[in-house]
Amino acid sequence: MNIFKKIFGTEDDETVEIQGAETDAEDSEESAEGQLALDIYQDKDNIVVKSTIAGVKPEDLDISIENDQVTIRGERKQDTEVKGEDYLMQECYWGSFYRSFDLPVEVDVDKSVADIKDGILTLILPKASRSKTKKVKVKTQME
Repeated sequence: MNIFKKIFGTEDDETVEIQGAETDAEDSEESAEGQLALDIYQDKDNIVVKSTIAGVKPEDLDISIENDQVTIRGERKQDTEVKGEDYLMQECYWGSFYRSFDLPVEVDVDKSVADIKDGILTLILPKASRSKTKKVKVKTQME
């Protein structure tokens, strides 16, 4: 069983290619990073990414956009130490997580914003304007 199925109860995400989690059954679960469940949609002007990240502080998040790829890294820290044998049920993922996906269009990185409200991360990525066409006049050299 892969770690994604174990943590989130499903094997794949049909919308976005999954990267960043250990999926080999022989890999140690302690070394695996968790993944984020994402909703990604677009409107006329923006790509919008939403993810439930309850319990994650803004300073424990790292969001980067490079070469039309978005990477979200972070860590969900437990506030109390509980021994494994003391758990009656453990479904929440604690520890570091990572998710990376390709953008379908070019975005304006400088105008991108991220916000956390009520445990939901919202990332707004404005689409780059392609309507700015500039004509360049060619000069000829006269001797």
